[in-house]
Amino acid sequence: MEHIDHVLVVDDDREIREMVSGYLRKNGLRVSLAADGRQMRSFLEADRVDLVVLDVMMPGDDGLVLCRELRAGRHRTTPVLMLTARSDETDRIVGLEMGADDYLVKPFSARELLARIKAVLRRTRMLPPNLQVTEAGRLVAFGAWRLDTTARHLLDEAGTVVPLSGAEYRLLRVLLDHPQRVLSRDQLLNLTQGREAELFDRSIDLLVSRLRQRLQDDAREPAYIKTVRSEGYVLAMPVVIAQARDEWPVAAAQARDG
Repeated sequence: MEHIDHVLVVDDDREIREMVSGYLRKNGLRVSLAADGRQMRSFLEADRVDLVVLDVMMPGDDGLVLCRELRAGRHRTTPVLMLTARSDETDRIVGLEMGADDYLVKPFSARELLARIKAVLRRTRMLPPNLQVTEAGRLVAFGAWRLDTTARHLLDEAGTVVPLSGAEYRLLRVLLDHPQRVLSRDQLLNLTQGREAELFDRSIDLLVSRLRQRLQDDAREPAYIKTVRSEGYVLAMPVVIAQARDEWPVAAAQARDG
């Protein structure tokens, strides 16, 4: 049986919910509706969705809070497209930093929303099956480094914090979820930058360069992020999950020894 994509629309505006649901259903999608965070949680406990359309400005828990909640729980891999009435760039960046895959500013056309939904689903599915090692609440060891996915920062063997930008963090998480697998520039661009990827088709090289600097990786002979000619990049180190902080010494040794 052919899979029909299931979209959950979370918005406190009834007119928007009805307009969006009618258009998406007319174009072959299965649509469910929620007016607030409580209804969203209740629905997700009972059913599975392929994507969440999430309004930012809602009473109670707003969209940013709900997006962060989704990314921290069992729905962390479900794509999120945020709707915002705010035109300020900072608000949009915050949404992306919280883990949203894309955003759309109100007022918007239903046709554009549909196009964005399809683009996000396409980007999500172009990635090869992954290990999901970097789920929230874990320490991930690789070589001499570890990533704290709760605090969203990098630590060296001495426990010194190395701050990461949002883009650097997203790139590292993608690489850690696919250790020792070659990922193309297109895959990395789409997964780390979403819609902006179309505008900066070589920016992934700059981002990799910045991340190598954070990892103190020699660009001429990198030990961590290697370039595969004509194909893309690969995280060359094995990855080990440390569930708790006191497991770090063992996990670090395992990661170094491969």
